[in-house]
Parts: sequence; structure tokens; C-alpha cells
Amino acid sequence: MGNQISQNVEAASTGTAKANEEPKKLKACCACPETKKVRDACIIENGEENCQHLIEAHKKCMRDLGFNI
Repeated sequence: MGNQISQNVEAASTGTAKANEEPKKLKACCACPETKKVRDACIIENGEENCQHLIEAHKKCMRDLGFNI
């Protein structure tokens, strides 16, 4: 019986802790996956100097999400 009570208390305290946490911020590595994938493929295949338009598009996407690029 005591075990069931401690499980209920633990579950309740875990739920409360999650509710009080700040929302997770988006990491730069996970932002703009569409532009990042196309940009990276272009750089590998064509070289950085030939992909400036895709690099700039990815930078714009990152800035739009609040990253200081």
C-alpha cells in the first residue's frame, strides 16, 4: 500500500515540475531544416561560391526565427 501512495505523489510532483518549466527554445542546429538541407547539398555538390543564394536564404530563415546570424 505504501508503495502505491509514493508512486502517486511522485507522479503528481513530476507533472507539476513540467508545468513550471520554461518552454524549450529552438536550437540553431534544428532551425530551418528545409533551407539547411538544400544549402548543404548545394555546397557539397557545387562549392560554397556557387550557392550564395541558398546560404542567404538559410540566413534569412534563421534571422526570422530570432537567431543573430
